[in-house]
Amino acid sequence: MTMEKTTASVQGDGVKPKEQFVHSVFESIAGKYDVMNDIISFRRHKSWRKFAMKKMAMRHGDTAVDLCCGTCDWSIALAEKSETGSVMGLDFSAGMLAVGQRKIEERGLQDRISLVEGNAMELPFGDNSFDYATIGFGLRNVPDPVQVLKEMQRVVKPGGMVVCLELSKPMTQPFKGVYYFYFQRILPLMGKLFAKRYEQYRWLPESLALFPDREQLAAIFRETGLNKVESFPLTGGIAALHIGLKEK
Repeated sequence: MTMEKTTASVQGDGVKPKEQFVHSVFESIAGKYDVMNDIISFRRHKSWRKFAMKKMAMRHGDTAVDLCCGTCDWSIALAEKSETGSVMGLDFSAGMLAVGQRKIEERGLQDRISLVEGNAMELPFGDNSFDYATIGFGLRNVPDPVQVLKEMQRVVKPGGMVVCLELSKPMTQPFKGVYYFYFQRILPLMGKLFAKRYEQYRWLPESLALFPDREQLAAIFRETGLNKVESFPLTGGIAALHIGLKEK
C-alpha cells in the first residue's frame, strides 16, 4: 500500500473555513472514529454498507476510488469484493488514513489498496480511470457537494457507477421526532462520554441540517448528468444510498 500527499490537500495556507474546521474535527476523533460509528449508529452503518455493495454488484477485477475514505472500511470492502481489482482511497485527514493503513495491512491488502491524502473536490486522477467512485458519509462535509459529484463522474469510466452512502432525513412521525431528539441532544453527550469530544459530535447534526434530503440529492445526481439514478432510504430514512451511472 502507498500513502501519498497531493498538492490538492486542504491543509495549509488559503484553506476555506469549513474545510479547515472539518479537517480539525476528523484529526481529533480519528482514534475513536470506528468505535463511535458503532455506538452512534447502533452498528447499522455496517448493514448499510453491505446493502450498498449488493446494489453495486462489483465484478472480479473491477477498480474503484473511495472518496473521504476515512479509516478505510469501505475501501477494504471494495478490494475484497473485486478480489483482484485495485482500490484508491482518498481523504484529507492524515490521522484517519493512518488508522486505515493499519487495518489494510492487518488484512494483507497493502498491494491492492493505495491511499492518497487529498481534496475530494479536486481529484488527482485522470478522466475515465475507475469502474466505481464511492463516497461514504463524507458528501455533507465538503464545501461543494455538486463539485465532488462532478469529479466522481469525471474519474469513472463510461458506464461506470457513482455511489453515495450518507446520513439523511427521516420524513415520517413519530420516528422523525425521536430521531432528531437523539441526533441533536443525545449524540453529542455520547461523544463527550465515549470519545471525550463534545463540540465535534455536536457539529454532526449541524452538518446534516442544510444537506439535501434523499429526493433532493437524487435530483442533484441527475442535474450533474448521471443516468439511471436510484435512491434507497435506509433504517427509516436516517441514511440513504444514491447510485448513478455515467453516460457511455
